[in-house]
Amino acid sequence: MDKWLPAIKLTGIGFYVATCIVGGAFIGWWLGNKQPLYIVIGLVAGLLIAGYGVYRMMRSLIKEQKNQEKGQ
Repeated sequence: MDKWLPAIKLTGIGFYVATCIVGGAFIGWWLGNKQPLYIVIGLVAGLLIAGYGVYRMMRSLIKEQKNQEKGQ
């Protein structure tokens, strides 16, 4: 199962990115009553949140990999 753990974590990152982008667009649509400006603002917010989240998750994964390499 150790071999599959990084792949599962990367899949989770993909779902996180998709959720942030779609969620941001939906919230923008809901707030703006179908006005394009709010949808774009929601998309940009979703992209920024997704980018920051991916950065933190990848930093954690890289740190785990380095710790495993040192332990071997």
